[in-house]
Amino acid sequence: MCKIGKKYRHFKGKEYLVLHIAKHSETMEELVVYQALYGEQGIWVRPLAMFLEQVEVDGKLVNRFQVCD
Repeated sequence: MCKIGKKYRHFKGKEYLVLHIAKHSETMEELVVYQALYGEQGIWVRPLAMFLEQVEVDGKLVNRFQVCD
């Protein structure tokens, strides 16, 4: 589950703040709206399923985003 207002770390190391869960106007797919906590602090959107999925890194499965403590 993705939590609004929580910080997440991308598997490549950068941190992001989840701002909201939105819905695509045509497909009703849930989308995560999140903001980079570095640089120009850009705002991004990614499908919730992709945000929560695991990716392979050096032969191991890791979470694409992991909630920060």
